[in-house]
Amino acid sequence: MHTEHIEHIDIDKDVCIGAGQCALAAPGVFAQDDDGFSTLVPGREDGGGDPMVREAARACPVGAITVTESGG
Repeated sequence: MHTEHIEHIDIDKDVCIGAGQCALAAPGVFAQDDDGFSTLVPGREDGGGDPMVREAARACPVGAITVTESGG
């Protein structure tokens, strides 16, 4: 069985429009800052094993989230 290991999640703050779709999809990993833009929950830069991280990245309407993974 193949397991994906997420190494890093990056949010491009210059692209983010604060839609909040990532926070809805994976609230344990993504949050919104005081200005309404996406941010990572402290300590969850690697996704914390949340299976919804990739879905959250796909849900971003402007593609501001990049998920870097390594094969398992």
